[in-house]
Amino acid sequence: MQAITDTRRKQRSRQWLARRQRAVRPLLLAAVAAGLVGAVAIIAQLGLMAWLIHALLINAASPASLLPVMLGLVLAVVIRVLAQGAQERLGQHASATIRQQVRVELSALWATLGPVRLAELPSASLTNQWVEQVDALDGFYARYLPQQWLALLVPLMMLAVVIYLDWLAAIFLLLAAPLIPLFMALVGMQAERISQRHVLQAGRMAGQFLDRVRNLTSLQLFGQVGRSISRIEEATQAYRKVTMETLRVAFLSSAVLEFFASVAIAVVAMYIGFGLLGYISYGPSPALSLFSGLFILLLAPEFFQPLRSLAQHYHDRAAALAAADALAELEALGSSIPEQPTPSAQPLSGDAQSITVQNLQLGYAGRGLILRGVNLNIQAGEVVALVGPSGSGKSSLLHGLAGFIQPDAGHISLFGRPPGEQALAWMGQRPFLIKGSWADNLRLTAPHADAAAMQRALAAVGLSKLLAAQPQGLDSLLDEGGRGLSGGQAQRLALARVWLSDAALVLLDEPTASLDEESEADVVEALQALAAAGRTVIIATHHPALMHMADRVVRLSDGALVDD
Repeated sequence: MQAITDTRRKQRSRQWLARRQRAVRPLLLAAVAAGLVGAVAIIAQLGLMAWLIHALLINAASPASLLPVMLGLVLAVVIRVLAQGAQERLGQHASATIRQQVRVELSALWATLGPVRLAELPSASLTNQWVEQVDALDGFYARYLPQQWLALLVPLMMLAVVIYLDWLAAIFLLLAAPLIPLFMALVGMQAERISQRHVLQAGRMAGQFLDRVRNLTSLQLFGQVGRSISRIEEATQAYRKVTMETLRVAFLSSAVLEFFASVAIAVVAMYIGFGLLGYISYGPSPALSLFSGLFILLLAPEFFQPLRSLAQHYHDRAAALAAADALAELEALGSSIPEQPTPSAQPLSGDAQSITVQNLQLGYAGRGLILRGVNLNIQAGEVVALVGPSGSGKSSLLHGLAGFIQPDAGHISLFGRPPGEQALAWMGQRPFLIKGSWADNLRLTAPHADAAAMQRALAAVGLSKLLAAQPQGLDSLLDEGGRGLSGGQAQRLALARVWLSDAALVLLDEPTASLDEESEADVVEALQALAAAGRTVIIATHHPALMHMADRVVRLSDGALVDD
């Protein structure tokens, strides 16, 4: 069963790479064409070199008479350099286009998954996918795919020239050529497995390191710093071993290919040498001349060079397949989300002055349905408190209204539009604050807000005195997560950001959770000021003061409305 699963994963990875390839096929074909032009220039260059040597040594021609041939040789070298540069540029352009496209798809996929489902995935793995795994596609599209065709077409071109000059020498080259792809395939299967382990180990190490950094304070409090360092060291050693295995396979494959290519070139050289000396009289050997023999000898290394280049880039294919496997896995997770009807196919029963929830069913993978048959109507400007025991579905209903998670069935209309199509303000139990100034945090929801607007928002939530005590005012710096502020101050700063936004709908999930009484009272006072501003506010809460300030209390129990 495992073998079947592995086969399907490999097939899925190849199909994922092939789908992206279609978008840049003209660029890849142009890169192959440039490579073929370069190959023709190489053949012309080597032919002219052999002709010059033959004319000087055998025909005793004067250098002046060979000036046109020398100019042709210079022109061939220039064309070869330009063609190689064009091939590289076209391949890089194709790679950059695909990587940009993949990042756009990843961004859209993350938006489809929503913050709720994304929270179940390690942030370090997501970062690794966005940066390293997408960049791992570079060599595959920029170098491997064009070289794959060149490794077939260029040797055939050179083989045709060698057959014209001496078919027996062509047979020697033809017998050695299949050995290189054969060993590439054998070594490549092992390289692919190691590359998949390399990608997996990199994601695990990044996740472990990020988890330790985030929880460094807790580790110090519980005396687990030493053990955490040991585990990070173990993960680092495991990553080192996988990396060295990858390099070992790469060096082994290069050594094998160089060996067979060198043996084949040596056989051709021996044949030409003995043929020119007259020791071989079979077939076309008596007709060998310095020109034909030298031309064939110069072509022999170039005959194997495309195959060598393909072998050098073969690890790019293995790395791309490993990255595609992880990216396709995330794509499969996104495709498992129920598709929602398009706005044209789904009539909007709500109007522009109300929020309407009809027969809503919503659940999470592995947990079943959380909300069952929820119907709710909220008028614009109304303050509604969602109450009920833990696990009753309050947060899930807010997630559905915010568009963080798609419902399994039913319909949600926010002022006549589906969730996610208009801006709203959200604040959870833990405020999201970045490392930066007060102004940086406030401008997350209002990028163009001026200092006066930010000061009014802070005054509305009761933070004017705290701001006045800051040494640099709005430019005073905060640590990540708002460290340096109390829990209540951080919540009120997040509320000021909500206040500063122009969103008509405000969703608050347990805004007073885990706060002391003094901080709790400050946040309640700030929420009362926000509700008085005419916004539509929906609060999931257990707090009596927040229930009291609400226009209406909606009770949930076991995923269903108890009282509306």
